[in-house]
Amino acid sequence: MAWASSQGSACELLAVCVGAVQAYARGSRSGIDKRPVAGRVRATVSGLVGDAQGDLRVHGGPDKAIHHYPQEHSAHWQAVLGAHPLLHVPGAFGENLHTRGLTEADVCLGDHWRVGEALLEVSQARQPCWKLNERFARADMARQVQASRRTGWYYRVLQEGDLWAGAPMALQERPHPKWSMAHLLDALYAPEQDPERLRPMLALPLPASWLRLVQLRIDSGVVEDMAPRLDGPLPT
Repeated sequence: MAWASSQGSACELLAVCVGAVQAYARGSRSGIDKRPVAGRVRATVSGLVGDAQGDLRVHGGPDKAIHHYPQEHSAHWQAVLGAHPLLHVPGAFGENLHTRGLTEADVCLGDHWRVGEALLEVSQARQPCWKLNERFARADMARQVQASRRTGWYYRVLQEGDLWAGAPMALQERPHPKWSMAHLLDALYAPEQDPERLRPMLALPLPASWLRLVQLRIDSGVVEDMAPRLDGPLPT
């Protein structure tokens, strides 16, 4: 069923960004350095043609095929970071889609969005990692992104097709209107983890890794150690 959406009609796809895998910090490899490209880009179930990720254990794959980041967050990061050169162009946060008109408050888990010729499904919020610290030369950048809830979100590709800067974006379905990305992030990163608040997440179309994490928190009453993800491996 089609969904009439004021957000969809107002959203502008400002840039489509891709990046190759390169040698990165602490002996790692990463595709986080993404740059805007001109023309049509094919969206496949594995991601955008011409795009790549350095560590497929935690990045990429069908549940993280495409990352979306809003231009609306630029003012916040300029206030935090000052005139950082990465903030002057799309792709600063390793995103594939850079838009104006949508934020985490406007997009819900399971949304189906028609972007150009492709049909995308919102699959999860981003859990930022330490590679953002290296990219912005700030040791707490990943923690700042997580705490601010300005993470962006990921899509699955339900129907392959081309997309491009300026392509129309329209919301087609919204099966979980109570679960915006903002609400999901608040539930995930609340200082006090309430099992009754987490339990409804088990019925959502989240990736298996998220469902395991939520179930573990419910069963144990303990939040996992996030330091390895946020701060990265210790120097050797």
